[in-house]
Amino acid sequence: MLWTHFKYWTLDSGHLLSNLVLPNFHFSPEPHFTGLIAGLSTLVRIPGSPSTSAYTASKSFRFSPAPRGAYLAYSALPAFASATADVLRSQSRSAPASATSLRPTSARAPPPPAPRLFPAPRLFPAPRLFPALRLFSAPPQFPPPPSAPRLHSRPVPRCTDSTPFPRRLGLRSGGNGQGGASAAAKAKAGTLPIPGPVGSSHPGSRRDRGGSGGGGGGREEVGAAARLLPSCARGARLRRGARSPGRRAPPRWRSERCLFPETPGTSSAKRLFNVMATPRGRTKKKASFDHSPDSLPLRSSGRQAKKKATETTDEDEDGGSEKKYRKCEKAGCTAACPVCFASASERCAKNGYTSRWYHLSCGEHFCNECFDHYYRSHKDGYDKYTTWKKIWTSNGKTEPSPKAFMADQQLPYWVQCTKPECRKWRQLTKEIQLTPQIAKTYRCGMKPNTAIKPETSDHCSLPEDLRVLEVSNHWWYSMLILPPLLKDSVAAPLLSAYYPDCVGMSPSCTSTNRAAATGNGSPGKLEHSKAAPSVHVPGMNRYFQPFYQPNECGKALCVRPDVMELDELYEFPEYSRDPTMYLALRNLILALWYTNCKEALTPQKCIPHIIVRGLVRIRCVQEVERILYFMTRKGLINTGVLSVGADQYLLPKDYHNKSVIIIGAGPAGLAAARQLHNFGIKVTVLEAKDRIGGRVWDDKSFKGVTVGRGAQIVNGCINNPVALMCEQLGISMHKFGERCDLIQEGGRITDPTIDKRMDFHFNALLDVVSEWRKDKTQLQDVPLGEKIEEIYKAFIKESGIQFSELEGQVLQFHLSNLEYACGSNLHQVSARSWDHNEFFAQFAGDHTLLTPGYSVIIEKLAEGLDIRLKSPVQSVDYSGDEVQVTTTDGTGYSAQKVLVTVPLALLQKGAIQFNPPLSEKKMKAINSLGAGIIEKIALQFPYRFWDSKVQGADFFGHVPPSASKRGLFAVFYDMDPQKKHSVLMSVIAGEAVASVRTLDDKQVLQQCMATLRELFKEQEVPDPTKYFVTRWSTDPWIQMAYSFVKTGGSGEAYDIIAEDIQGTIFFAGEATNRHFPQTVTGAYLSGVREASKIAAF
Repeated sequence: MLWTHFKYWTLDSGHLLSNLVLPNFHFSPEPHFTGLIAGLSTLVRIPGSPSTSAYTASKSFRFSPAPRGAYLAYSALPAFASATADVLRSQSRSAPASATSLRPTSARAPPPPAPRLFPAPRLFPAPRLFPALRLFSAPPQFPPPPSAPRLHSRPVPRCTDSTPFPRRLGLRSGGNGQGGASAAAKAKAGTLPIPGPVGSSHPGSRRDRGGSGGGGGGREEVGAAARLLPSCARGARLRRGARSPGRRAPPRWRSERCLFPETPGTSSAKRLFNVMATPRGRTKKKASFDHSPDSLPLRSSGRQAKKKATETTDEDEDGGSEKKYRKCEKAGCTAACPVCFASASERCAKNGYTSRWYHLSCGEHFCNECFDHYYRSHKDGYDKYTTWKKIWTSNGKTEPSPKAFMADQQLPYWVQCTKPECRKWRQLTKEIQLTPQIAKTYRCGMKPNTAIKPETSDHCSLPEDLRVLEVSNHWWYSMLILPPLLKDSVAAPLLSAYYPDCVGMSPSCTSTNRAAATGNGSPGKLEHSKAAPSVHVPGMNRYFQPFYQPNECGKALCVRPDVMELDELYEFPEYSRDPTMYLALRNLILALWYTNCKEALTPQKCIPHIIVRGLVRIRCVQEVERILYFMTRKGLINTGVLSVGADQYLLPKDYHNKSVIIIGAGPAGLAAARQLHNFGIKVTVLEAKDRIGGRVWDDKSFKGVTVGRGAQIVNGCINNPVALMCEQLGISMHKFGERCDLIQEGGRITDPTIDKRMDFHFNALLDVVSEWRKDKTQLQDVPLGEKIEEIYKAFIKESGIQFSELEGQVLQFHLSNLEYACGSNLHQVSARSWDHNEFFAQFAGDHTLLTPGYSVIIEKLAEGLDIRLKSPVQSVDYSGDEVQVTTTDGTGYSAQKVLVTVPLALLQKGAIQFNPPLSEKKMKAINSLGAGIIEKIALQFPYRFWDSKVQGADFFGHVPPSASKRGLFAVFYDMDPQKKHSVLMSVIAGEAVASVRTLDDKQVLQQCMATLRELFKEQEVPDPTKYFVTRWSTDPWIQMAYSFVKTGGSGEAYDIIAEDIQGTIFFAGEATNRHFPQTVTGAYLSGVREASKIAAF
């Protein structure tokens, strides 16, 4: 019974669901704009608008920031409405049915975000990552490229009532992905283009990324305004205009042109409507070489052409010779002469001419003939494409397309030579499937999957493909049509409940088959109510759950696998538009780390597991190093008791030019020192006592048992760094059972129904306190003990219920347990903020006893560090360029940064003098917290006299005879899970601490033995053979157990104490961790947090 109550205040309460916000690693879900989007969706089809709340069954979307072109479309809506009215008044024809789905000009919309399977409760407003969408605002202004040609100087006429639609529509003449007539030809024909800002065709543009189109013109590069007209709905084509024999505008900086000449008596919108509403059927026309203005040749679509030799080709910049190839029409593509990588069709263009090049990246294209080979139902490749499409649709969320098929199935793999002196990238043949083993062992000239060895050893001397160099350019990724989706990712088993393409994995792999993972007969559908709360991967520690699972409430140190967090967006802003690559690599890194946390994870260990087709694999390999260093610095990976040599530092040399002094060798100081040392930073630790560990101090003098004088219990093991360090050290923890009998003085075991009844009333009292404090400020705060007594008396008065004497004693037991959790008498604790950390996700899972003691972890953390014992610090002077630290014996130390990890009680009493002094704000926060005190007593007996009564339970409770005895030996723990040795440990908390402070150890022992003999009155209780009593309150360099919020204070004080001073003085310790105070885990994480901040500075 007791443990159920103990969980309430040591873990998260069931009714307080909260969103996880890690120190320096905040998790904030995106806001939903369902009302806004739903209202607009009848007019404009916005990519990412939510359609239903049923997540997986309907594959609903969340709002995502619109691409650049969308702003142009939204701003043109009023003009579109006016133009449509004008047309309908003047002619009776109706718009095509497809006009109801209006589509803004879209650069490739980012893949839909992963489904929100669980509502993340938010107690505080989330920061807005992107500006709110304004539907009818002016389009954003983008600077024109420097080389943009200015064709004319005539100003742009304003739109008037007679011309309701903007004259500059941003349209290009020509259909099926082909460019329009040149400026010279239009001048001849009497159609002068209206000047204006040049279209966005620079390498960073994404105007034609998405869908099944390709190239820089036609369907996918039509301007935003044209997309708003009825016949520009999906599937419609523009009327094919005439092609000029004159010089074309430069392909990368082609200006936008007005499509229609001004003719009297006809409005611009009406003329545009007439042209675009023409029948979709196309008339075949022979290519003409008559260059007269009256018979301008039409550009052939290529699909009706009989022979390539008879088709018109683009003319050279000099206007003379014909070319036997066609350039990629994707705006900004650097491929002057594309080559088809697919070679699937017998009529493949190879590096010759095709009617249309489909762009995947700068350097990867496939021809129209290979497109037809897979896309046309009468072609040989159609069955392969439809089979892939069925698998993709059943497992993924994004729409399958021919481009996605080519990228996922047909692009060749690239692999890097493993010879240190070579390291060149080589393209594998299309038939070779890349595996981690091939990536680890590949050498230039090697024939994978065969036993044939290279005949010569000079393959490494062959030059590297020139396309490899382009991949490193910053603009290359922006020209990528589709994001990389990893195949057979190590993270797949951990993310089986998510759509693979929403977390950076390919839906076509067997490892991401959601139907198999869910055991569901209908592929691709995941029942909202049946999603597993956690995933266990064979071979992985069951306490490792790095990713949130659907339908879960907050768990500490969990990551959303489908969302970039604030720190990540700040560090990698280039992925804010489309985070797919970052999510794929981050999820892979986390999965690899938790698969083997005993060795440092390096880029070289990650690279073989990056399996993705195409040149984008080179970019992924380059990016994984940056992401891994970021995650290492943040303490998400390569943490714990991991130790590295001088030549294996975890961060690059840029981080090594720092020196740090750490004051205090407790869990926080040693955690920071270990992290900084592994980063390659010089660290010196100054410790006042003659031992390390601080409030972690294990007594190993008991026979066969280690007893912690300080911390020894782990509250919640899932994702707890203590569980991680135990895995690294190969030590086990003992899981506590839930049974806890409450024994009265006299030896009687309390009826469990009474325990349950009083447990209900106890929690009801705390619930009323929670309701009371909702609208209370700090000035209205009262002591928790006073508020509980007030509520209790009011309940008795109003209900008329009278509790029995035993029920009142059991209630006092629960209150004593609450004082143990707070570390103080309840009359000093804030009623408003006593459980402030419960607003954040807490560690879930088992509560365990660390049987070997925390000292095993502490000693491993300190291994190899420069620690100076018996060096109490007297002053810290940070007024100069370097920080000067002076100890009590006059020894001076200097460093660039100083980390202070001393207990809160020492800061309150001014044990260290700071120059300049600490700010008033920080001192106020320090004094608003209380330095809680608990003491321990441990006893070893000749035999286990308690076994027959408690029947193997890990602990049993002592019902206090009166309120004055509350907190005195309330719980006794059995310290030997194997039940071989006879050691009991008990705790003194609340007012009882003050009552034993004046007693010596022997007197405390006598009181404890009297209590045990009352609890086991029916049998003989032997005298102990060994015992100890702690005196934390009188230790000059400790003076406390753990912190709590005093009346009138708030949890914000923890954050204020944690703030650094001028990027020079930093603070760590359990009293600086707002999320996990009062624990070794909180102290450790605060050290990791500050190490990350110091490394970043």
